[in-house]
Amino acid sequence: MALFLIATKAWAALHTSSMAMLGSLADSSLDLFASIVVLIGVRVAATPADSEHRFGHGKAEALAALAQVVIISISAIFIGIQSVRRLLRGAQTADAELGIGVSLVAIVLTLALITYQRHVVKQTKSVAIATDRLHYASDLLLNLSVIAALALEQFVGLVGADAVFGLLIALWLAVGAWRSSSHALDQLMDREWQVDQRQRFLDAAAEYPELSGLHDLRTRTSGTHHFVQFHVWVPEDWTVREAHDRIDRAEEELQKRFPDTEILIHLDPEGHTDREGLLPAHLTEQA
Repeated sequence: MALFLIATKAWAALHTSSMAMLGSLADSSLDLFASIVVLIGVRVAATPADSEHRFGHGKAEALAALAQVVIISISAIFIGIQSVRRLLRGAQTADAELGIGVSLVAIVLTLALITYQRHVVKQTKSVAIATDRLHYASDLLLNLSVIAALALEQFVGLVGADAVFGLLIALWLAVGAWRSSSHALDQLMDREWQVDQRQRFLDAAAEYPELSGLHDLRTRTSGTHHFVQFHVWVPEDWTVREAHDRIDRAEEELQKRFPDTEILIHLDPEGHTDREGLLPAHLTEQA
């Protein structure tokens, strides 16, 4: 689809001399590269853990998402610069009907794509595809902006409308890039789970008496896979085997409830904390 849109928008850009259409062409051209990056990132992220990557390859998705952010940012800068130049020159567009027609076709195709991507993200929770979907979703507004720019400048006679819309498109892309980068950076920096996700896990763990001494909870996410580790106080009169068997049973039950989460539990004698002082107080209190 990206290849088809590149061809049609290039044809329209040449015939209309529209800055907004040129910006849309640049965006579609970068979409192709971004989609290739996503394909590689998702494929690598799905590779099972190996001896050199014991926690898997999930962060490849976050890297792919960041690559898209760079692409979107470059596109925004390019469109912004060209729009300012056109605004200063006072150049006008031509053949608005052609540009509007191409933009309408692009809207229909993009709607079909993001609808399918929404289904895929819902099924896989993929960060890279979610970022890719955000980029294509922004294309809907971009194509509508092209239509508005061409109509205002050629049919209403509002000179400079095309360049102004080009600047607005550039700003929209820059804001989208900023928002998309935050989630990818959270994964790369091993940010703790969101409060609601963390609380759901704690509520589930609280249902097992063996885990009543849970403390020093740590969480992170890599791609579509989650990791959680914590310490549990066990009675001092339990044998190693008894403690192991009881905690293992609780862990197996939790694993069934959180199938995409790797759970690691460390046992401590009741009242003992060998990581005291390493975690901020508010995290220890939440756990």
